[in-house]
Amino acid sequence: MTSDPLPPPVRGTGADLAALAQVVARQRAEIERLRDLAATSVVLERAKGVLMAVTGCAPDAAQDELVQRAEDGNRTLLEQCWLTLGALPPKEQPAAAAAPPTAADGPAGPWASAPTGAGDLADTLGHIGRALVRVGSPHELAGCLLDELAPEAGADAVMLYEQLPEGGLGLIGYAGVDPTLAAQWRQVPPVTGVPALETVTSGEPRWLEDVAKDRDRYLLIGNPPERWSSRAWLPVPAGETARVALGVLRRCAGPFEPRERELLRAVARLCAGRLQAFDTPQNGDPGDVARTVQAVFDALPGAVTLLTPLRAASGEVTDYRIDAATPEAVDVFGRTGRDMVGKHILESYPSVAGEPLWQGYLRALDTGVPFEGEPFAYRDVIGDLPVTGTYTVRAAPLGEGLLVSWLRHDSVDRQEQRLADVQRLGNLGWANWNLLTQEISWAEQTYAVLGRHPGEGPDSLERLPDLALPEDSGPLAHAIAELVGEGRPFDVPFRIGTPEGVRHLRMVAEAVKASDGTTVEVHGFVQDLTAQRSAELALVESERAMLLQRGILQAERALAARLQHALLPLPSKPVLLAGLRVEVAYLPAQSGIHVGGDWFSAIELPDSEALFVVGDVAGHGIDAVATMAQLRFTAKGMVSTGSSLTGALARLNRLLLHPRDGQTTATMVLARYDPGRHVLSWAQAGHLPPLLVRRGRARFLDRPAGILLGATHTPVYEEMELLLEPGDRLLLYTDGLVERLGEDVDTGLTRLADAARTHGRGESGSLDALLATLLSDERRDDVCVVDIRMPLGDADADAYADAGADADAGADAGDDGAAADA
Repeated sequence: MTSDPLPPPVRGTGADLAALAQVVARQRAEIERLRDLAATSVVLERAKGVLMAVTGCAPDAAQDELVQRAEDGNRTLLEQCWLTLGALPPKEQPAAAAAPPTAADGPAGPWASAPTGAGDLADTLGHIGRALVRVGSPHELAGCLLDELAPEAGADAVMLYEQLPEGGLGLIGYAGVDPTLAAQWRQVPPVTGVPALETVTSGEPRWLEDVAKDRDRYLLIGNPPERWSSRAWLPVPAGETARVALGVLRRCAGPFEPRERELLRAVARLCAGRLQAFDTPQNGDPGDVARTVQAVFDALPGAVTLLTPLRAASGEVTDYRIDAATPEAVDVFGRTGRDMVGKHILESYPSVAGEPLWQGYLRALDTGVPFEGEPFAYRDVIGDLPVTGTYTVRAAPLGEGLLVSWLRHDSVDRQEQRLADVQRLGNLGWANWNLLTQEISWAEQTYAVLGRHPGEGPDSLERLPDLALPEDSGPLAHAIAELVGEGRPFDVPFRIGTPEGVRHLRMVAEAVKASDGTTVEVHGFVQDLTAQRSAELALVESERAMLLQRGILQAERALAARLQHALLPLPSKPVLLAGLRVEVAYLPAQSGIHVGGDWFSAIELPDSEALFVVGDVAGHGIDAVATMAQLRFTAKGMVSTGSSLTGALARLNRLLLHPRDGQTTATMVLARYDPGRHVLSWAQAGHLPPLLVRRGRARFLDRPAGILLGATHTPVYEEMELLLEPGDRLLLYTDGLVERLGEDVDTGLTRLADAARTHGRGESGSLDALLATLLSDERRDDVCVVDIRMPLGDADADAYADAGADADAGADAGDDGAAADA
């Protein structure tokens, strides 16, 4: 073999690298071709020598005789040579003795170039060649190869893949692989990482000898892939003309020995000839019968196929080949008629493996008795529309094969079944009365709707009103009389009594008239509307209950609102408490009909200090308002009589844990201001932190320890102090001010801080202006705010003195004379 010298590649040039790869591929293919030619030449010369020795013919005549025998037996020349060599009796001679050369061998004979052990390999290949001559299909070829390669190469499974026109692979034969796995791997799409596909496209073998590494690179067959620890894929034939991949799978781990590799390469060459012989028609073979049957099938309606069983070496049926098919036969890939011929059942219908239909095929082959399966639904597409039909599969033995037909149920049967389904699903039944012959026909569903047994027979039109309740029989009788007398159709509801209770029915009927206008026939249907009527009555009752409940809730809301307004009187303008300007706001929720439990207190204590409270009781309605009132007045009373802030919170916690009060919880902020020291002492119970605005900056105060009220019997509450400076603004508020649906509370707190910083000075710094920027029209919760400001100087204090005096006077008029509630 010679080749042109290659110019040195230019680094980084993709085209040169691609050209170099193509040259290497061509040289490898040439090596494989020459290797095949050399192997074939050795066997051919040996076979010619045998014929020359037996018949005394010349070398050319011996070659012509081999070619003629191969054509007569539909075999390849290589297979015929192996058969000729296999017919020789073994020589009885010492192992060291050399075989005498023949006249056709030349000076050294045909074994002169064979390496040590080549004679053993030749005997093995001769035995395999004789065995392959007897196979009749790729599936049988795979079984024969497994039988021969199991002792020679440790093979546990053999698979044969053929390249498809669209570029993928199709499984044409297998052995040692269960049908389910074979059906799963029946088709291999043209994707990367498939060793069989790489073997066919490159024309070179793939030796996979380390499953741990190979599974990362390739898509391996097997469930699990470790089932076969080593495997080999060889092209058939070798080189660029490969169209079949031969797979040899082994459970044993480790690389293939050199002799095993040489044996598998030679077997692949034998398979090339055998597979080519399958494509060559023979005179008088079963293919003629299949072609004759196909010619008949082309003119037949319906879905019919002729199947030939494919058997393993043990005789077990592993698949069926489709030898003929009618134009209406179709497989899962959309192939029809002649396009299905040559395909396998497990390829065309993969889901049939192991199913009752598969078992029925086997019984028909074994017993010779036709098999007919149970009816089943099959969905087809006709004119781009899905159509579901009911079919029965019948398999009848025909020679060595099976004649399989799909029988579609008659259209009349389908219409009757559809009518029965409609009546069952609609809970209705048809009825017919022939007034001339007095024949009456009812559907089975009609008896069920009317609560009658079919054995009682149908009733006449005149007796139908007797089935209805007394109050409904009159309208039904009148409608029937008008139908018979005047031919007027009707749609009348009525009720009947049954052991299960009253049924609400509906009857629709029309008349068939003669030429003179006389009614001769009546047909119609009765329908059970009990479920719908019961649902309608339940809906009406539910609406009535909802209206009643809404009225109760609205009355409760009005009462709670009046009670809340009485408990939380709002001042009309800011007030002055202990030298602080105080403004309060309470805004009820805009959605829902319940009143919440938010509250506030802003009072001046007997020692001239001020108490500020903001709280929120869990829940809504009268109970929440009652709990709010209890906490509000109790907190004011305890702090007014000398209790500390933390002591007051602890007692309020025990109050909510009282058994008679259930499991109500609440949050609260208590703050006490000392005007002499300008110090605000405060404690909290699970409440949001106060917001301090100072010199144009806003920040939330660090909260002292404190769990919400009513949560535990062992709470811990702490107190903190804040030194107020002139111009400071402090906001106490409930969660309704910052919470919005669909966002977290931190977002609301940030929004509050930004708004307070922006609206903190001058007229725009009023509480109303702040609330206008924060709140929407659809508030889901109550909002309560206490706005506390430290005046900037004496002028500001004097400005609020009159307001404070007015507030004190108003508070004195209230029912809590000791406190100046804002």
